[in-house]
Amino acid sequence: MSSPHEYNWRRLSVGVIGGGIGGMSVAIALRRAGHEVTIYERNDFAGEVGASVSCAANGTRWLHEWNVDVAKGDPVVLRKLINRDWKTGEPVSTYALDDYEERWGYVYNMFHRQYMHAMLKDSALEEEGEGIRAKLLVHHQCEDIDLVNGMITFTNGKTVHHDLIIGADGIGSAVRKIIGLNPEKRPSESSCLHANVRTEDAVRLGLVDYSKHDALEYWGGQEGKWDKIVLSPCNGGRLLSYYCFFPRAQGDYTNHTWGGEDLSVEELLAPYPELDRHVFGHLSIGKEIQPWRLWVHQPYPYITRSMVCLLGDAGHPMMPHQSQGACMAIEDAAALGILFSKAYFSGDVHETLSIYQEIRLPRATKVQSAAAKAAYNINERIGFSSNTNNKLYSVENEKGKLTIEEMNGYDMYKHVDEVMARRKGRSYKENFKDGIPLDLKLPNGTPVVEVARL
Repeated sequence: MSSPHEYNWRRLSVGVIGGGIGGMSVAIALRRAGHEVTIYERNDFAGEVGASVSCAANGTRWLHEWNVDVAKGDPVVLRKLINRDWKTGEPVSTYALDDYEERWGYVYNMFHRQYMHAMLKDSALEEEGEGIRAKLLVHHQCEDIDLVNGMITFTNGKTVHHDLIIGADGIGSAVRKIIGLNPEKRPSESSCLHANVRTEDAVRLGLVDYSKHDALEYWGGQEGKWDKIVLSPCNGGRLLSYYCFFPRAQGDYTNHTWGGEDLSVEELLAPYPELDRHVFGHLSIGKEIQPWRLWVHQPYPYITRSMVCLLGDAGHPMMPHQSQGACMAIEDAAALGILFSKAYFSGDVHETLSIYQEIRLPRATKVQSAAAKAAYNINERIGFSSNTNNKLYSVENEKGKLTIEEMNGYDMYKHVDEVMARRKGRSYKENFKDGIPLDLKLPNGTPVVEVARL
C-alpha cells in the first residue's frame, strides 16, 4: 500500500556543509531516504579530532536502522557509570548498565572519535547499501549562501545549487551566521585538557587496568566544584581517553585550538595536587595533551531559514557533561531522514524544515541546559540522576532533571506523527506525548512525560 505522500515525494539535491560525525550521519540518513547528497568539507580531509565519543541507546538505534557496520568503530560496550571520590578513588555512586540493552533495545557504545567517523564515512560513501552513495568534496569552505535560490559560494570560487542545505559545520558554524544567528555565549567557568593513555603502557607500569571495568568513570564533580576527571575507554579498551576539568582561573584555554603542539604532562597535572594517586599515575603518562575549548551558548531561537537548517553543534552546541553531543547530532540526522522520506515528505522543503525545528529544538535545548548543570554537579548527569538513594544525591529541580527514561524511551516516529497530525488539524490518538510514552515512568513513579514538558 502506498504512503499518503509517496506520489508527491521528489528526490532532492542536498548539500551538507561539514564532514564530521554529524555531516556523515545526515548524509547516511538522507541517502537512505532516497536523496542525492554532496558533503563539502573545508579541510583537505573529512575527519574528527579528539579521542572518545559516547553513543548511548538513543544514538546507537539509528546506526542500526541505517545499517551502519558498528563493529568497524571498534567500540567499548559500557557496563556501568562510576563516580569516585576525588582523593581516595573509592566509588561514591555507581549506575549499573547490566539491563541497559534489555530495557532500551540497544547498547551504550563508546567509540574512538576517528574510528566512529571512519565507520560513518564508509556507510555514507560506499557503493553498497540502500540509496545513492554520497559524494565528498574537500577544500570547500562555505563563504555564503543565497537563501532565495539555494546557491552556495565557496572560498575557492566555486558555486553549487541545492534544494536543501544542511549546516553541520560545528560550534564555529559559518552557516549559522549566514542564516542570521549570532550566538550569545560566554567562556565556561571551567577549563579542560584532554590526554590519551594506552592501556598496555599503564599495565606495564603496574598501574590500575581501568579498561577491565568497561565503564565511564568520574572523579569529583560533586559539591558544585569544577574539578572533575572523566575517563572513557575506547578502541576495545586499548585506549583510555581522559578529559580533565578544573577552574578556568587555574588555566584559561578558551582561545586555544586543538591540533597545536602538545602541552606538557606538568601542565596537565598542575591543578590536581590532591587527586587519587591511581588516576594521577595514569595522567602522569598521558600523551597527546590538548586543550578542549569550552564555551557556554545560550539556546538559539531558530535553527532553520528558507531551505537551510542547522544540525548538531552548529544548531545547539552544548557542554560535554551529558555525553549527548554526538547523539543529538545523530538524532537531528534521523529526524531529517524521516521527514524527507517517502512516507512523510510532501515536496515542500520549507514546511518540512519547520517541522524539523519544532521536533528537534526543544529536545536538544533541554539536553543543552542539563549538560550545563552537570558541569558542576555530577548528580545531574543521566544515570546518576536516577541514584536518588545516594547520600550525596542532590539536583537543582527533581522534576526538571534529565533522565535515562526520557532520553532512551523517546520515539521520534511517534513525535513526527503527532506534530504532523496537529498541523493538519487531526486528533492524535496514540499513547504518546512529544515522542514519550504516556505510561513510561521514572523509578519513583513520576510519569516521564510530565518531566519532559519542563
